[in-house]
Amino acid sequence: MILSASYRTDIPAFYGAWFQNRLDAGSCLVESPHGGKPAKLSLRPDAVEAFVFWTRNIAPFAPALEKVRATGTPFMVTHTLTGYPKELEPRVIDAGRALAAMRDLADRFGPRVLVWRYDPILVTSLTPLDWHRENFRTLAQGLRGATDEVTVSFAHIYRKTARNLGAAAKLGGFDWTDPPVSAKRALIADLADIARSYQMRLTVCSQPEFQPEGVAAARCIDPHRLAAIAGRPIPHRLKGNRPDCACAESRDIGAYDSCPQGCVYCYAVGTRAKARARAHSHDPWAESLIPGLVSHASAQSDLFAVKP
Repeated sequence: MILSASYRTDIPAFYGAWFQNRLDAGSCLVESPHGGKPAKLSLRPDAVEAFVFWTRNIAPFAPALEKVRATGTPFMVTHTLTGYPKELEPRVIDAGRALAAMRDLADRFGPRVLVWRYDPILVTSLTPLDWHRENFRTLAQGLRGATDEVTVSFAHIYRKTARNLGAAAKLGGFDWTDPPVSAKRALIADLADIARSYQMRLTVCSQPEFQPEGVAAARCIDPHRLAAIAGRPIPHRLKGNRPDCACAESRDIGAYDSCPQGCVYCYAVGTRAKARARAHSHDPWAESLIPGLVSHASAQSDLFAVKP
């Protein structure tokens, strides 16, 4: 199986020690996002085809990546970098530090390992459409040669997203809007042209209605990239996480409501207070990322899953 770590939280930025401890132990306990019993997943090399790491700050995770490399298990890193103002991303590291960390990652492990994620695209009075064009160009210039792909998507305005955005806008004194499809397609076409000028391919995550001609769908869990990194095929089946998702099937070992970065548009956090509380109570030696999970006998089903 391919393990994802994690689109539910930022394990590399905040929970690297826990991941290394679980890698040594050979398994971890993962809560069910639907309220069922937790699952115990094997992290042993004979059970894991590959890892996909998601983060906004890969720098603290360097020791963990070296440990993964030592096991021979291939991995890729999807690194989000938007360069948004602090009103939108209060605790995200600044763009300069992120760029340096991403370039260091590519130097250590090769540029195929890194995919840049300019996501979600949020249009506000602080970040209007033309701001995105100039900001994207600046970031792409800084990442030239460090990656060959950038994935984009527009913010999904879920109910809690709209609530959190509204509260942040009132506090920060800005406005936000959800642009029409024509404006979104035009922006993505321009970003694709900019990406090509810096030797990157732009892909769109799960939003085919915004894909202009010549722009492909993203595969965030990408078995073909992982196969190129590993030098061998990665067994997989296509099973995305939502409609129009082109990803390979994976198991995620993160937990919702546990990222303390406070991004105002985040779908994975209900309230910042809950996320901060969970992060504060985290035990890096525990079996689960969040406190309070109990292993059940029925949670053993994936523990001894071995690669075919």
